[in-house]
This record gives sequence, C-alpha cells and structure tokens, in this order.
Amino acid sequence: MIQVGFEMVAAEIAAIAPAHDVGRVARIGRGTIEVSGLGHVAAQGDIVEIDTPGQATRRGEVLNLAQDLITVLPDGDIEGLQIGAAVSLLGSSQIAPDDSWIGRVIDPMGAALDGRPIFRGAQVRPLRGAPVNPTERRVLGARLETGLAVFNTLLPIVRGQRIGLFAGSGVGKSTLLAKLARGLHADVVVIALIGERGREVREFVERVLGAEGMRRAVVVAATSDQSPLMRRRCGWAAMAVAEHFRDQGRHVLFLADSVTRFAEAHREIALASGEGGSLRGFPPSTAHQITALSERAGPGTGTAGDITAVFSVLVAGSDMEEPVADILRGVLDGHVVLDRKIAERGRYPAIDLLRSVSRALPGAASEAENTLISAARQRLGAYDRSEMMIRAGLYASGTDPDLDAAIESWPKLDAFLAEDEWENTAASFRKLAACLTTTEPVGASGKS
Repeated sequence: MIQVGFEMVAAEIAAIAPAHDVGRVARIGRGTIEVSGLGHVAAQGDIVEIDTPGQATRRGEVLNLAQDLITVLPDGDIEGLQIGAAVSLLGSSQIAPDDSWIGRVIDPMGAALDGRPIFRGAQVRPLRGAPVNPTERRVLGARLETGLAVFNTLLPIVRGQRIGLFAGSGVGKSTLLAKLARGLHADVVVIALIGERGREVREFVERVLGAEGMRRAVVVAATSDQSPLMRRRCGWAAMAVAEHFRDQGRHVLFLADSVTRFAEAHREIALASGEGGSLRGFPPSTAHQITALSERAGPGTGTAGDITAVFSVLVAGSDMEEPVADILRGVLDGHVVLDRKIAERGRYPAIDLLRSVSRALPGAASEAENTLISAARQRLGAYDRSEMMIRAGLYASGTDPDLDAAIESWPKLDAFLAEDEWENTAASFRKLAACLTTTEPVGASGKS
C-alpha cells in the first residue's frame, strides 16, 4: 500500500498549472499540423495538448518554429483533427520520478500502467538531462557479480560500465537482459522497453523478470503501436528515472531494449520535421541522439552513484555495420554478440564469445585470471578456425597438440558459456580452469 505523504501531495498540487497559452490549428498536413498563436511563447520540443471534440484529448510535440506558426507532430494519427481546434501549450518535456516507483510499470509520461495509483516526486527532471562533466566523472569501478558464469569471467562487467548487446530478433536477448536484471549486483534496476510488442510487456514483467526481479525494478514501457514521440520519449524517461536514483548515491543498472527502436522512432520524427535521411535512411541527427543517451550513463561524480548500462541493438542478419550498431559500438565500453546459429543448436545465452569484448579487461581481472581468459579465447578460436575440417572428419588426432587441446576443451567451454553462477566470481573462475584442464598437456607431441 502506498503511503501518501505531504511531499507527494505538494508535488501533485504544484504540477497543476492554473493557465495555459492557447493557439488554434491553422493547417493540417501529412502527419503534422501547423498552429497559430503560439509562435511567440512556444519552444522547440515543448508539449502541446490538442482538443478534439468527441474524442480523447491527444498530445503533440513542437518540431519547428516560425514567427506566426509552429509545426506540431501529434501523438498518434491526425484523424478527427479540425481547423480551428484549440491547442494548449503545456511546456517543456519533464518527468518527476519518485522512490515509490520501484516495483512499478509506468509509461513515458510517468503514468502507471499496472492499474495502481502513482505519485509524482518532489523534484522535476528534464527528459534530456545533461551528461556528467567528463573531467569530474570517476573511473570505472569494481567488477560486479552477475549471476552468469560468462560475465563473471570472460566478459566481466564493472560498476559504471556501458555495454552493447547485439542480436537479431528471437535469439534470446530479452531473456538475457532479464537474467542480468535479476542477478547483477545493483541497488535499483531501470528497464526501458522501447517499442516492445504489447503482449510481451506483461509476459516480460511477470514471467521473464518475475516477482524477484520486480522488487528492485522500475519498468518504463512504450509499445510498438504507440507514436514515435512516445517510443523515443521512453528511452529519455527511463534514463531520467535512473539519474534520479543515481543522484541519491545508489548504484543503478539501466537496461534498454532496444536502442534500434529508439533510433527508428527518432527517424520518423526527424523526417516529419524536414530532416533528410542519409545513413541508410537514418537522418544525421541519429548519431547525436544515440550518443547523448548513452553518455548519460556511466560513473557518477562526488557522492552520486553510478549507472551501469546495457543497451540492446537489433541487428538484421547479424550486420554489425548497420548504422545504429556501428554508432553505438564506437562509444560503449564493450559489446556482446548473440548468434542465431548458436541459438538454433540450443545453447542459451547464445553468446559468440570470439566476436564479443569487454573493455574492462585486463584491468578487471588479476594476472592469473587474465591468463585463464586468454587461454579460453585461444582454444575457442583454434576450434572455430578448424571446425569445418573437424566435423568433416579430415583432422587426424595428434597432428596439432594445441588443436587437440581445443577439441577436448570445446564441449566444456561451450557448456560453461551457458551456466548460471549461484556462488561468486571465484567459483566461476574455478569452473573455467576445470574446462581448460586436458588429459594431454598443451604443446605435447600427441604420441603415446
């Protein structure tokens, strides 16, 4: 049960504006409208409310400004809009997170999606908050327990790190994110479900994430049927919620699923405002929107906490060079690639270790641990280079001692990449060392 305090009531009262500037719809175009009477008071990115008699009131965002007219992108289609309809200026895009939001599912406007009352916080935050001053930001912190053997060892995640999760659809991306949400050590988890299929939101919350995961999580969701304004706002709103908890000194795990849909929503808005597409249909401003979002995560300053972030990217046909993947990979502290072929043979998470990297290494591991990590990568690499020959029966045992060791280790290493870790990182490294133990010393002649 929510305890309603004076601060909550005061915040709700303060959010009620006694008056709004009002304009009128002057022109209705293809997906956008032009409004007169607000050109002298409106600002780029302001939110407006459009009165549509007989229909639910809809909102929109200011895209372009002129002295007499402003261009507005409605939140939804333009069906039912009329010339002369009243348009109220609500002001800049803001959100007011509150500690009581933990365990809740909300929309990008801060309204509850789970059917229970929700209250605003006392502090209003801009959706597009400024990144931390880079000269004051702390360096990456200590290695984190993740609940997964592969991330405890071969792909370590440290406090304040930002990694990308690159995968096609249906390869187990959402399940892996939920495992990190449940197992990675953090005080609060903020999850942005951007453009998610409507039927999957409840499934993700109740079945994939579960009651255990929701106890410390805030889920911000905008489904695929919603307007690009709401889908893009979802990423910003979730990051603002994460910043709220970070500024309290807490360690926040931020999970975004997915940055691709965030970029696609921005593309729709940018094209409607007149910006041309150049990066395979994406406008030039896409790179700035993606990097600005990712730079808001990371280590904090002073007494503030940190935001450790995982940004997922949908890559069609495993194309790591497509614009969104290429932009994000260049600014993050590591990337994890999920491979459809690995998923098809039944190993989850379907991580392609040889194409994945954590830039927290070698600093996140000891000398002995780095030796184990290097040995595991070498053996997986040796097996990968010769896999076709091995499966075709063209390789004779004893020809290459290093490849013999790789062949013996491969089934154990492959199983290790799918293991949950219920103990700690030390236990994960012991298991990794056992996977690398062979009956024949590496570099031996191979002859009995």
